[in-house]
Amino acid sequence: MSSHAFRPTLHTELALRDTIGPLVAGLDEVGRGAWAGPVVAAAVILPLDEPTLSERLAGVRDSKLMTPAEREAALPLIQTAAVAVGVGIVEVEGVDRLGILNATKTAMQQALDQLTPPPHALLLDAITLPCDLPQTAFPRADRLCLSVAAASVVAKVTRDRLMAAYDAVYPGYGFGRHKGYGTAAHAQALQALGVCPLHRRSFAPVQAVQLALNFTESTNEHE
Repeated sequence: MSSHAFRPTLHTELALRDTIGPLVAGLDEVGRGAWAGPVVAAAVILPLDEPTLSERLAGVRDSKLMTPAEREAALPLIQTAAVAVGVGIVEVEGVDRLGILNATKTAMQQALDQLTPPPHALLLDAITLPCDLPQTAFPRADRLCLSVAAASVVAKVTRDRLMAAYDAVYPGYGFGRHKGYGTAAHAQALQALGVCPLHRRSFAPVQAVQLALNFTESTNEHE
């Protein structure tokens, strides 16, 4: 099925505009399932009364349905069109300390706090936040709602750029390619090189490698 079948609309945003107010923030995150690196969230308020908005952002989809080049091209279009854009980043230490769900919500709250003007309502992909603003959350909002899709693109491009930069800091793991997700190549690098500071030590695949390394070191010490 082509990505055109998943072209997001403004239907939900316009309904919220008519019932709550015109400043509707779409929020989304990337990196929840990765073995390494930060979780990144973005919040985007679009100008819902702008008649050409859908045409200006016609190529924006759920970031998972776009190529890296398409996402990079879409980012400045989103930034130019948006009323406000916010980004939140929780690094690996925060992921391990808070747990991935709370770290995700923290990144989303950071992104939300950056929005000027502040939104009247929130539109989210399944997750809700502990705040007083009216919230509408449902699965696949990033495929169905243009503001959430835009947030997914902002978050994805931001995180991918961070992971590409980390690739130079921690060479050999392939962070620039797999972005910290659990690919076969990442698993092989993890086995060969061990755990680096970018890895989430609270995640089971990373824990398994660390435990094996600790066992080997302990065995060698007693030989």
